[in-house]
Amino acid sequence: MMSEADQIAAVVHQQFGQLPAKRKPPVRDNGIHEWVPLSGIVAKGPNGLKCLSLATGMKCLPASKLSESNGVAIHDWHAEVLALRSFNHFLLQECQRLATDENASSEFLRRRTPEEFSPLSTNGDATPWQGQPFAWQPDLTLHMYCSEAPCGDASMELTMATQDDASPWTIPPSTLSPGDSATDTPTLPGRGYFSQLGIVRRKPARGDAPPSLSKSCSDKIALKQCTSLLSSLASLLVHPDGVYLSTLILPEAQFSATACERCFSPEGRMRSVAGRKWTEAGYEFVPFQVKVTAEEFEFSKRAIAARAEKSSASNLAVAWTAAGLEEGLVGGILQGRKQFVLNGASAVSRKGMWKLVGEVAQVLEEGNGEVIRQALGARTYDETKGGEPLDGRRGVKEEVRREALGGWVQNTGGGGFTMEQRKR
Repeated sequence: MMSEADQIAAVVHQQFGQLPAKRKPPVRDNGIHEWVPLSGIVAKGPNGLKCLSLATGMKCLPASKLSESNGVAIHDWHAEVLALRSFNHFLLQECQRLATDENASSEFLRRRTPEEFSPLSTNGDATPWQGQPFAWQPDLTLHMYCSEAPCGDASMELTMATQDDASPWTIPPSTLSPGDSATDTPTLPGRGYFSQLGIVRRKPARGDAPPSLSKSCSDKIALKQCTSLLSSLASLLVHPDGVYLSTLILPEAQFSATACERCFSPEGRMRSVAGRKWTEAGYEFVPFQVKVTAEEFEFSKRAIAARAEKSSASNLAVAWTAAGLEEGLVGGILQGRKQFVLNGASAVSRKGMWKLVGEVAQVLEEGNGEVIRQALGARTYDETKGGEPLDGRRGVKEEVRREALGGWVQNTGGGGFTMEQRKR
């Protein structure tokens, strides 16, 4: 009998298998077989397991390109991050169905009652807003499958094991500024500095690649234990209660118990926020279990190496949801489009998500719906994310980054685009 972890992995694999060939890593004309990481979000409930979103991908924009992105190019399309973005797009489409048709129902979301709302304060106090019109169904749990260990702290032991010399590297004194300690480097490391464990890292890349400030998937998933799986924009519409991972599923070959406990658990680097609840904002620390599966993704690095003499990483990413989204992406934009051109924006880009949230807000009732419309009516995307309804969520992120994920460097840029740019 298959374990639950095997079943979850199989559901994601089966869903990926139904995608057309153009969404899958090809064999190049020179005989090189491409491989790619896969991630998926699965809901478990009375009707069994259902894959809600999946994604492949393994790249991100360099920091020097962020200012050019303007809501069009996705900053980070590692499979884990893209699967989470796609999950949020799925939820927004569910919100749209419920908001448009009062007789509609959803297996995944419910309408909240007025008694559940905590309106935005109008008298100057610091009460966070909890006026989201929708909430996650209470009889559902969420699970994430990853075909590779998330980059960053959860994969450091695996990365070390691939080196000719697996002993930790020491940090050369020349990399530290006066007053810095060996545990507080002036820049985010990628794969290097193996002696530094339990720290925030940027996305790994070749040594000659342009630097990025995108935080590792390990760090982003660890933070989600406090902020839920909801994005900032989705949290305007959906209350975070219940929208947390129950399990993270990894292949046996990609699991290090030591690394995962250090990276994610209440006994590891998250111990300073263990048991923490931000009740007024609706958030809490919800740790997940890490489980292993014997299932192997047919396009994983290991599976490809077992059947091909020559292999290479794929530059193709895919975003899919159970609501009908299916996109191929290259360089953070739709496959075949020019980078940073508006018609190249993915549905899960900042531009696409802002547009969808705005469409939902337009059909919401007065009251809390008006608060959401006002927040989305800010002049720029950055101003929307910096608005008062998101104060509570920002406070949670700042506290967790300060107490558990120290060294987190903001990856800013590309958020100054306007409503007019968004609609073009």
